[in-house]
Amino acid sequence: MQDALYLARTQFGLNIAFHILFPSITIALAWMLVFFRIRLARTNDPIWRVSYQLWTKVFALTFGMGVVTGVLMSFQFGTNWPGYMRAVGNVAGPLLAYEVLTAFFLEATFLAVMLFGINRVPQWLHVLSTILVAIGTTLSAFWILALNSWMQTPAGHVMQDGQLIAGSWLQVIFNPSFPYRLIHMLLASGLTGAFIVTGLSAWRLLKAPADGAARSTLRTGLIVAAVLAPLQIVAGDMHGLNTLEHQPAKIAAMEAAWETRTRMPLVLFAIPNEQTRRNDYAIEIPGLASFVLKHDFDAEVRGIVAFAPDTPPVAPLFFAFRVMVGTGVAMLVAAWSGVWLTRGGAVPKRWTLWVFAAMTFVGWIATLAGWLVTEMGRQPWLVTGVLRTADAVGPVSEASLGSSLTSYILTYTLMLISYIVVLTHIAGKGTELPLEPGTARQAQPA
Repeated sequence: MQDALYLARTQFGLNIAFHILFPSITIALAWMLVFFRIRLARTNDPIWRVSYQLWTKVFALTFGMGVVTGVLMSFQFGTNWPGYMRAVGNVAGPLLAYEVLTAFFLEATFLAVMLFGINRVPQWLHVLSTILVAIGTTLSAFWILALNSWMQTPAGHVMQDGQLIAGSWLQVIFNPSFPYRLIHMLLASGLTGAFIVTGLSAWRLLKAPADGAARSTLRTGLIVAAVLAPLQIVAGDMHGLNTLEHQPAKIAAMEAAWETRTRMPLVLFAIPNEQTRRNDYAIEIPGLASFVLKHDFDAEVRGIVAFAPDTPPVAPLFFAFRVMVGTGVAMLVAAWSGVWLTRGGAVPKRWTLWVFAAMTFVGWIATLAGWLVTEMGRQPWLVTGVLRTADAVGPVSEASLGSSLTSYILTYTLMLISYIVVLTHIAGKGTELPLEPGTARQAQPA
């Protein structure tokens, strides 16, 4: 049973990790397309036209990948996790349905107009369609994160005739962690999308340094990242304080804090040892964890032992959290440096463009690390205090799970490689419009 549970968790974790790669791009890229389209409507500059048309191709490809992987993920609720829908389906089902009825239908209705209607419908309608697609992507994030946040910090539900139902939908949706999780994820998507635009624009400039559209989108991506990165740091701190209040065991695991104590040190690096409940080879700063978590160097912070036996695994959370933070700092430094290097319309040196190109998918690393912290930090609960993960898994054999997991790994590896190859090809090819110096003015972001 434990092996089946492990395989089912691994399979669903792989599926959701692969799926989240694509919405983390489309949520932000949709709003960047709104910016490109409005700039085109106001200036009629061919640079913004070709930028818009190029990045709608990237959006369409990424949106399609997200839809396919999302559908596969939903099937696993019935095949691998029937206990989840039996126990909390009266809450989870409607939230998933709201996402389809509001967000997905909105995107599906206006996506075709956005992709193919630039020369076929009035300009105001095309601009409106682009805006509505962007609203749809954000609404999708709203509903999915409402459900995920409720699973982390459930509220508003009641038991009636042995069934869990929503007593107050407002409390279910706007549960204690939802506002922080929504803002944190939207900012993460913004940074992911900004570095996708920056990196692929840099890739194009390495092939065609005179491409005015790539210069403009490079600058736009850097400015967006430079603005969002410090906001993400503030939002992350607020989200951490909320997690400390409602999920303190998760925080203890993230910080590898074993025993409750005052002046808790901040562990910069260590190898958490769950057998001995200590940190091997630890590099610590005394009292800093207490200050970061409670803004007081002398504050008491509870350790993981205080929450036994319902505790998450320490090592994965400890390392994933540091990967997320380290990646975020790298994005902040790269974005601010890039804004400075591209001031006045300057094109960065080739080695700088190579750095930006190498960081194209850096947002994926931070997003995956953050989701690993979020989902593993809830264990052993599937819905905190309501449903244990072990009680939701279905009677699927280990052989069946193993074979399907292998198929998923092979298929998703092929899909990911194909996606990256096509994406870099689209970006490297650039636009067919000649953009030699003097043929069009250099557009600058607002």
